[in-house]
Amino acid sequence: MSFPLPLTPSLRTAGLRGLAAGALLLISACSGTRYIPEKEKLYTGSTVKLESKSSIPNEASLQTELEAVITPKPNGSFLGMRPKLYFWSLGRNKTKGLGHFLADRFGEKPVLLSQVDTTKVKGLMTNRLYNNGYFKPVVHSKVETKGRTARVDYNAAVGRPYLIKKIQFPDRDTLIDRDIRATQGESLLKVGEPYSLKNFTAERVRIDAILKNKGYYEFAPDYLLFQVDSTEHNQVDVYLRVKASAPPRATRPYVLDRVTLNTDYRLEDTTTNQRPILYQGYRYYPDEKMFKAKAITNAVFIYPDSLYRRRRSDQTLSRLMSLGTFKFVDLKFRPSTAPDSGKYGKLDALVRMTQVPKKSLRAEVMLVSKSNGFVGPGVRVQFRNRSALRGAEQLLVNVVGTFENQTRSGSNIIGLTSYELGVDAQLLVPRLIAPNLPLLDVTLPNSDFQPRTTFGAGYRYVERRGAFQEDLFHLNYGYTWKTRITNEQELRPVDLQYIRLRSVSEEFQGLLNENMFLANSFRQQFILGSSYRYTYNQQVLEQRRNQIFFSGGLELSGNLAYLLQSLSGASTNERGKHSLFGQEYSQYTKVDLELRNYFRISPLPTSGNKIATRLLIGAGMPYKNSEVLPYLKQYGIGGPNSVRAFPARGIGPGTYRPVTNEQARTTFYDQVGDLRFEGNLEYRQDLMPYFKGALFVDAGNIWLVNDDPTRPGGKFSAGSFLKELAVGAGAGLRIDVQFFVIRFDYAIPVKAPYGAPEDKTGRLNLAIGYPF
Repeated sequence: MSFPLPLTPSLRTAGLRGLAAGALLLISACSGTRYIPEKEKLYTGSTVKLESKSSIPNEASLQTELEAVITPKPNGSFLGMRPKLYFWSLGRNKTKGLGHFLADRFGEKPVLLSQVDTTKVKGLMTNRLYNNGYFKPVVHSKVETKGRTARVDYNAAVGRPYLIKKIQFPDRDTLIDRDIRATQGESLLKVGEPYSLKNFTAERVRIDAILKNKGYYEFAPDYLLFQVDSTEHNQVDVYLRVKASAPPRATRPYVLDRVTLNTDYRLEDTTTNQRPILYQGYRYYPDEKMFKAKAITNAVFIYPDSLYRRRRSDQTLSRLMSLGTFKFVDLKFRPSTAPDSGKYGKLDALVRMTQVPKKSLRAEVMLVSKSNGFVGPGVRVQFRNRSALRGAEQLLVNVVGTFENQTRSGSNIIGLTSYELGVDAQLLVPRLIAPNLPLLDVTLPNSDFQPRTTFGAGYRYVERRGAFQEDLFHLNYGYTWKTRITNEQELRPVDLQYIRLRSVSEEFQGLLNENMFLANSFRQQFILGSSYRYTYNQQVLEQRRNQIFFSGGLELSGNLAYLLQSLSGASTNERGKHSLFGQEYSQYTKVDLELRNYFRISPLPTSGNKIATRLLIGAGMPYKNSEVLPYLKQYGIGGPNSVRAFPARGIGPGTYRPVTNEQARTTFYDQVGDLRFEGNLEYRQDLMPYFKGALFVDAGNIWLVNDDPTRPGGKFSAGSFLKELAVGAGAGLRIDVQFFVIRFDYAIPVKAPYGAPEDKTGRLNLAIGYPF
């Protein structure tokens, strides 16, 4: 809330003088030099300069490496001011009070020149230069003073780096030397490249990783030795050897002997003293009352009498955890009591799994926040059975009840208060129930993630006060799988939805009578759908500075039924439409694309300072048996997760806007479309622990594929759609406690699809979670 305050000339002059005096006082207090002890100087940082008579390969990277060894780090500054020193001064010699709190929370002790150990820093720089192939560097330092401050300048003079002239891998006629030589084609070391300790270290790790997947369980990178001989003309010969001190157990591969699976491990475990179930060579404990042996072994990728491979061990742990039935899983190897076989050792493997309770009942109170702008409290009760058919299948049954409302200032739109009651069930089967396909092995043998077949069914009762009551039924069957951590695919061959209007108010019936497009969208609510969605998500790679998210979906409905009925000559109804069970079905194709990009401004992975962008494109094309998309599948725009300066479903389609009072009362149902185009740009900034700020700009609109006389200007036109985008801008505050985010976004309309906004009043959006 704000109030106007008129300013007279005298007040303005006095205010400017006071502001100037305050600024001078702030600068003097925040410069930091007044808090420096006598005969000391404030250390303000260092510079590094590289000098060479020849070009320096990767100079920027080398300079960054040298700068990283400089200690200590100077006090932070902003425009020459060091406010942290000021806060530190408030707490000097204090153990409590406001000054102590501010100093402890925001202060920073002065970093003095006397704390800088230039000899140590120069030694570290010399070491880093050696590591990069500069074997005869000369490093100098010089202190530059200015008043009460000082900096240290470092100068490193280097010659030409030593280059690799020759690389020789182990040449003995032993099994391990042959396996190491087989890795040479992918070596990180290249003839003609500069000597680099970092590359040598990475090469040892690379070779060790390959050997671990060839049975060398006991091998370690430290058993590899690089012998480097310098030659003339700044060149080196590199000889890779297995250390003579490497124990025999490290230089031979291992095969697995016994593989034991314990699905009910506890700290006081005694199950392995029982007689095991023998299944396909595995020793399975304790019995099959909870899980069938086949269900667990489907997620195990280490096999008796197979070569030890670390990749398969990691895959087994990941697959078993992704079943969702175990709290902990670990895998232990130990030397087998069986005698070795020739050049191979033998290992026994023990997989220990600690179960979560088979059945659980959970109740939770929710704050529902939907994309259509409805917000309100809800209650959900969930029953879960984690092995419903003894195959690690998860059965989930949910009972949900919500009360939702969408408020629009100064409006009397019908149906903005909603009640929902529903029940749904889902069975998650941890495997793909399908035949092997030419391009897809349903076991996904190289994936770390357990594929799933999903069966779902549900019912919801919805009442929109003053508008209608409806029943919603859904039935689906599909698959989800991941081939790597960043991507996921979902295929639903069967996705049936049926929506039945139970009763309609006189006012809403009048709206249906006047608007045939809306009437058709509610009439054709029988959806015989199939869908596919691909998601690529780099947000799981938390160390990446730039992260991309892409989701693309294709949805089809009614095509197969229409084809079969057309070929069989099935009759149509009085409207010329085909039907099933007396109900017209929808026929359409719908494509949805979403692209996001998150660029973290700070190099620190924990930083929340980032630029986030999003582009949404959606198109639904009704045809043949349909003239309009089902209402459930139409696009709306606006609201807390869309163009935030406008209410949910308060924009479009196209340049259409309600003019009469009657149109204004039904805008929630009219302002939907078949096409969507939306873009969002948001800058996010950490403010203090748990509090984050944001500045954002949103733009977007929806359009119709076919012209609707009741919504003039709503049809899409390729030549003018960019001019019809609604634009809003604003700022936000987010309370982020990791597992829960409350968001306040205040947005002002900048442009409406039809030109200048009629109402330029800002909107405060309260929502749960980030907008994208």
